[in-house]
Amino acid sequence: MGAADSMQTWDPRGAPTCAHRKIYEEMLPLEGASILELGCGNGDTSRAIAGAFATATVTAMEVDTAQHAANLASPQLPNLQFVLGAAEKIPAADESVDIVLMVKSLHHVPPEMLDRAMRDIRRVLKPGGLAYIVEPVFGGAFNEILRIFHDEEAARAGAFAAVKNAITKGGMELVAEKFFLTPLRVENFETFVRKFIDVTHTRHSLSKAQMEQVRTKFEKHMAPQGAVFKTPMRADLLRKNV
Repeated sequence: MGAADSMQTWDPRGAPTCAHRKIYEEMLPLEGASILELGCGNGDTSRAIAGAFATATVTAMEVDTAQHAANLASPQLPNLQFVLGAAEKIPAADESVDIVLMVKSLHHVPPEMLDRAMRDIRRVLKPGGLAYIVEPVFGGAFNEILRIFHDEEAARAGAFAAVKNAITKGGMELVAEKFFLTPLRVENFETFVRKFIDVTHTRHSLSKAQMEQVRTKFEKHMAPQGAVFKTPMRADLLRKNV
């Protein structure tokens, strides 16, 4: 049985509850690295890395033009640049990057482009370079709310299959697999709607009945400090074969 065959979508045994930053700082040699984040969203991960590791050079790429414009308009760091581009057609030179990051973004790549995206990640990595891919696990209380209007079970399964394909026949090797839970606090339902329904990268159109169902499920988790969830995550670390 190969390394890909032994991979799991989720294993709760020993999975810590922690901020994502703790995981990537443990798994990645970030100091002095050239780093490319694909599907950076609002750029929070890239900003955190660039701010904490001044010797790293970080490029944060986003395919959504509205989000990219917002990123360009935000406060900038000297070792971080925002660019427009897609994971399946990365505007970067061959063997130019030490580390490629995809944080909750691989499953947003069109299904027919997933294997191409993994091939392009390998192309831009230097020999021995690392691909760090974090995907939300299809499970947990927060996911049960999201799936009312945006069921990503097939998309997440496709992303996991693409990672396994890259290991079995795509010139990548599995270095490590890490499972963890990230705490998520949402202040109120209006904040939930703004952050998870009214987003630019995916157009959601909810019926009145769906919106009420979402509100009812969300408000079951409300407490004085807001609604608090623990979201299960999987981090796969791959290395480009030389």
